Amino acid sequence: RIARQSQLIMNTQNNQNEINIGVDTGKFVLDIYIRPLNIELSVSNDEDGIKKAIKEIKKHSPTRVIIEATGRLEHAFIMACAKHSIPFVVAKPVQIKRFAGAVGQSAKSDKLDAQLIAHFGEVLKPALSSLKPENMQLMSDLLARRRQLMDLQTMEKNRLQIMPKSITSSIKPVLTALKNQIEKINEKLLKLIDLCEEYKAKKDIIQSVPGV
Repeated sequence: RIARQSQLIMNTQNNQNEINIGVDTGKFVLDIYIRPLNIELSVSNDEDGIKKAIKEIKKHSPTRVIIEATGRLEHAFIMACAKHSIPFVVAKPVQIKRFAGAVGQSAKSDKLDAQLIAHFGEVLKPALSSLKPENMQLMSDLLARRRQLMDLQTMEKNRLQIMPKSITSSIKPVLTALKNQIEKINEKLLKLIDLCEEYKAKKDIIQSVPGV
């Protein structure tokens, strides 16, 4: 761990010319930290707040803006970055958590999280996101709808097992309809995955495993 921390410090010292911006996303607030300029900014997570954030971010010509994936809360900000040609990275929460452990940051607050995310970008230089923001939002919506349909399918299957035969005739057509809708969503998701080289590569690796 000590060797890992030393390497992180060396990488940080070699990257002082880069501007990395960390964004911690909340339902109502975006906490932003600009590294190494030590600039902090908090704005509302709405149209007006995002406009203010983009205006400030553009002043510094960032190398990358890193935002932690939440599922939906970051979408408006990401789309604004894409619109203004600001390079951005959508980082997985587990990546940020592991980095926090590597640098020994245990304290947690929104502002500290933004600093940590900026530091993560500076040291590890994650690849810029290649999936278009509008496709990211569509993928999120499709996944949410797929989960809803899967839940409905499970409930109907449970009813099929416990209801009398006189009732099951009304359940089977519902199951067929749900199955068809899930398959259609799966097809749309696969098309979106194939539009992103990173996701497509991961899909090919996973599906190369027997039984997957």
